[in-house]
Amino acid sequence: MRSAQGGLYILWGEIMLKRIAAAIASLAITILACLAISTAYAADAGRVLGIGFTGRLVANLDQAVAYYEALGFKRDPAADSAWRKDDVVERLYGVSGIETRMAKMAINSNVSNGNFVVYLREVRGVARNNLAVHAAWEPGATHFGLVVPDAHGLWAELQRDNQLRARSWGEVLVGPPGAERGMLAYVTDPDGLDIEIIDQRPATPAQNGRPAQPARPPGVSHVGLIIADADKARAFYETLFGGVWQATEAPWMEGDFTDSAVGGHGNILRFFNLALPEAYAPQSRINLELVEFQNRKKPLLKREITDIGVAYLGFQVDDLDAFLPRALAAGATQVSAAGIVTMKSGTREIMLRDPDAGAFVLLYQMP
Repeated sequence: MRSAQGGLYILWGEIMLKRIAAAIASLAITILACLAISTAYAADAGRVLGIGFTGRLVANLDQAVAYYEALGFKRDPAADSAWRKDDVVERLYGVSGIETRMAKMAINSNVSNGNFVVYLREVRGVARNNLAVHAAWEPGATHFGLVVPDAHGLWAELQRDNQLRARSWGEVLVGPPGAERGMLAYVTDPDGLDIEIIDQRPATPAQNGRPAQPARPPGVSHVGLIIADADKARAFYETLFGGVWQATEAPWMEGDFTDSAVGGHGNILRFFNLALPEAYAPQSRINLELVEFQNRKKPLLKREITDIGVAYLGFQVDDLDAFLPRALAAGATQVSAAGIVTMKSGTREIMLRDPDAGAFVLLYQMP
């Protein structure tokens, strides 16, 4: 079982050596939790098989594609990007009278070495709020971590091409105290959606009592979600979805390192990293990084699935008819008013909002 953790969480952990003992002790707890979840799944019909992808709603598909290509994503030429009226998408989104076009973008997962997919979609024919301008700590906001071989080189290329939209202080890569050079920072795509750029860590030999570490592979390392209430979010994504918490405690953190990476001041935050299978490589585990900001409890931003700058996470389930009532009983609400829809491929899908911050969640069952 292999797992990847978010850039901020990893680097903070590396400089907090006193927590190593607790992390080692938590391994036994994690194993027991995996066994317990497996037993529960055997008894319950309908379960989450893994994280499949993320989707992002954009203002201009061509501009969005160009940006993701600059990050190293490859566009799937088989995905039709022409404008079209799609009754199935209308029912999935709970709207009518729209036209839509979509691009399927893929890049390596540094957990499984498979393809991590980001769906970009533009819609027209409906009033759309532009939510591109929002803070990285907005409850319901999503991000994903992208490990790149040369973060400083990518940074310079984005800057040269006027595509750098950095949240960090001074628009530079930042590092923990004592680091000689920057290692990570948040950037946004043209629609304000967050990506955590992480410099690839080279292999390091064992020294001073620390074990040797392999090089961190390039690719998507984790997906993240800003939550409003840890208890609500964990009940949904951990208890119901089967995410395995990768620690025994979640201490509140603050300081220049975490502030500078997301461009804030005075933040107090904590992480809950939940390991879930990758739907396309179920033997591997990728982290769903739930991030709670203690001092950013404000009224939730109103968002619709067709708005610019909105994102959703896609989770594959084995039996959608069985799992959906459990998700609704856990507090999720339907966006797809007509219920489960069947795509032309035969995949069955439904769009929900989670019971915490109303984040969008797409559940799907393969034919």
